[in-house]
Amino acid sequence: MPELPEVETVRRGITPFVEGRRIRSVVVRESRMRWPVPALLNEQVQGRTIVGTSRRGKYLLLHLDSGDRLLIHLGMSGRLFVLDHGHPLVKHDHVDIELDDGKLLRFHDPRRFGAVLLWLHDEPAHPLLIGMGPEPFSDEFDGTYLHRLSRGRSAAVKTFVMDGRIVVGAGNIYAAESLFRAGIRPTRAAGDVSRPRYDVLAQKIRDVLNEAIVQGGTTLRDFAGADGASGYFQQDLYVYGRDTLPCRRCATPIKRLVIGQRSSFFCPKCQR
Repeated sequence: MPELPEVETVRRGITPFVEGRRIRSVVVRESRMRWPVPALLNEQVQGRTIVGTSRRGKYLLLHLDSGDRLLIHLGMSGRLFVLDHGHPLVKHDHVDIELDDGKLLRFHDPRRFGAVLLWLHDEPAHPLLIGMGPEPFSDEFDGTYLHRLSRGRSAAVKTFVMDGRIVVGAGNIYAAESLFRAGIRPTRAAGDVSRPRYDVLAQKIRDVLNEAIVQGGTTLRDFAGADGASGYFQQDLYVYGRDTLPCRRCATPIKRLVIGQRSSFFCPKCQR
């Protein structure tokens, strides 16, 4: 599933092509997504100009001059491509946002777990965004924040930081890598981690996510950016997917276990 770095990579990739462009039309070939594409989407956005883009967690937002926003979620297998008008269709090309310069933004989603929705300007909050934790790059997110919310929690620290109500963006891969860099074993109870160690972990989460964004994300299956290029952060993984291989710091074999029904990887010597 595309995570925060992959979605931010897509946002940065499409922004130069969509910002300032007027929407000529929206062509919906398949509306049956996890959240159905609105029946009147074309009528609601046709003629509007895209004035900017942003991201909230794993949701892309295209801001329109009307104050409305197009909300796009890539789901498990979704991709967005910037193409020329008339580009040949392939299976699972579900939605085209046609622009006034002859380009189009094409949403491709084999599993149909994604979404293309409209967030009206008079809706104070979108239901899909309510309850989300802070962005990892925001001032609100730091070690003090993590330490405060973790008190009394017996759940594994990896489960804690992966909770999108605590912070958005620390998905399975990035949580594993951040905990390794912070020297914290993923099974340690969240409430047993000290504030100084949470200070380190918060910074490592930011570092790992930022490095992944710079490198275009982590391609483990079928993620690609808006230009079709794959991400390269997987080449810098220290623990994820490396069970039985030697730790790149101490040569101890990396171990794999399951935490919260997710595969977890750690170095038994470097992490405690």
